[in-house]
Amino acid sequence: MTVPFYVAPEQLVRDKAEFARKGIAKGRSIIAVDYADGVLLLAENPSTALHKISEVYDRIAFAGVGKYNEFETLRKAGIRQADLMGYLYSRHDVTAMGLATAFAQTLGMIFTRDPKPFEVEILIAEISEDGGEHRLFRVTYDGTLLDERKFVAIGGKAEDLTEALDELWREGMTLQQAFDAGAKAFHRAEGRDPEGWEIAVLDQTNGRRAFRRLDPEDLVST
Repeated sequence: MTVPFYVAPEQLVRDKAEFARKGIAKGRSIIAVDYADGVLLLAENPSTALHKISEVYDRIAFAGVGKYNEFETLRKAGIRQADLMGYLYSRHDVTAMGLATAFAQTLGMIFTRDPKPFEVEILIAEISEDGGEHRLFRVTYDGTLLDERKFVAIGGKAEDLTEALDELWREGMTLQQAFDAGAKAFHRAEGRDPEGWEIAVLDQTNGRRAFRRLDPEDLVST
């Protein structure tokens, strides 16, 4: 009779967490920066086909780092949930908080129950309809939900980017100023110029559909 292989629960959790963190660290980081008219989402992404940033609903955006197929699965699930909630109830009932909570529950269950956790970290951003504070949520691989303010960074260089943005961010920045601050933060964190940009905004001046992609050539860092 064979004896079942045993791993202490604490060790299993540590091993899963280390595995997920190593996978996420390989991904290129993303930042979200609050500016005068909305939220700028900026990522280093040399690919023009595989997007890391996308629209989820009217005033809500999604961004993910780590394994593309895993955060793409989450993105599609979030869009389906948002569409269903807006159809069954009201468009105003679809919020970044509600979506971020659902993502956190999903990632938490996967981390707890599945042998392999998702190697992803995601960001949910929402701009206010009444000119109030915008909402930024970060969800980690184990389902931890964090409510951020002013700016947030996810991915392998998140700590370095956050430290740089803490020095560079100013309230009421224009879009160009926000991009310049983000580009400088990436340069400081990476020690090099990024290979390519993926840029999008949630802008209050765009109307109900606030999400818009930007051509990197339209924003040249000073």
